[in-house]
Amino acid sequence: MRSRLILAAAAALCMAAPAVRAQQTNLPNRPVLLMGGFPAGTQGDIYWRLIQEPLSRALGVPVAVEARTGASGNIAMEATARSAPDGTTVLAATSAMLAINRAVMPSMPIDTQTELAPVMTLFEVPNVLVTSTERRPAYTDCQALISIARARPGQLNYASSGIGASTHLAAAQFASAAGLQMVHVPYRGGPFAMTALYQGDADLFFYQSGPVLDDWRQGKVRLLGITSAQRVPTLPEIPTIAEACNMPGFVSTTWYGVVVSARTPPAVIDRLYREIRAVTDTPEMRARIEGMGFTMMLGGPEDMRARLAADIPHWAQVVERSGARAQ
Repeated sequence: MRSRLILAAAAALCMAAPAVRAQQTNLPNRPVLLMGGFPAGTQGDIYWRLIQEPLSRALGVPVAVEARTGASGNIAMEATARSAPDGTTVLAATSAMLAINRAVMPSMPIDTQTELAPVMTLFEVPNVLVTSTERRPAYTDCQALISIARARPGQLNYASSGIGASTHLAAAQFASAAGLQMVHVPYRGGPFAMTALYQGDADLFFYQSGPVLDDWRQGKVRLLGITSAQRVPTLPEIPTIAEACNMPGFVSTTWYGVVVSARTPPAVIDRLYREIRAVTDTPEMRARIEGMGFTMMLGGPEDMRARLAADIPHWAQVVERSGARAQ
């Protein structure tokens, strides 16, 4: 009889363990999906894959990474907003997705301020002005590019990762500051725009630094300038656009942050923030992320909410001046 009671108690404890564990972690005992809004190999996707394994260990559940592409990130944002509010669908969103899209697009599937909840800011990302080394005439530096563009009004074109993307607005801001007439050619994501650059279909591209550094170091592309206010410490040889192009005050950066469905309980958001920050804020991870030219942020939900509140009117003004509008 005593043995049967012990076995029954042990069975009850085993059955209760998942519920106790879920209560302790504030997350359900099922896989977590880390989603990005742009193709594999772009910044959000790279970051998720860097932390995928350590975050899985920290959360105690499997973690998958998915690129849910389309509509300049709107498809991924809508999927996140409509997902179960339990912390198992997590999106790495750019400030362009959260702030620029609403200024560029005549209709949005969701309200990014009310249907998504901020978890944390991740890192700030500058763009670099990229040209191909195979292009003729060669754009050896920014001043040479500007001289050629002025001599050929309306003949040079610039690629972007989509209408209203940060890559588009950085180039539009550059053209306006230099008094250039260039043609905008949007593509469905950065990798496609880079392919156009390599094939000679695009003269220049303002792309985020991470994906192009290996090609730059191998001499396949030239980086004529970076859009941050100061040179990036890990890339000191790349001048700012302000200094290389004689454009004082030129800055055009975006940042990445983590969001979940707005219906997610605060305790779940807090757990995600603590765990993602812990696996990101290590010497090894900092070295890898900052080595791509990014500046670490790692602010909490309130920091991200404040940044977004400031960015929405800022980008609305930039979009209005550029005339960018999605079809």
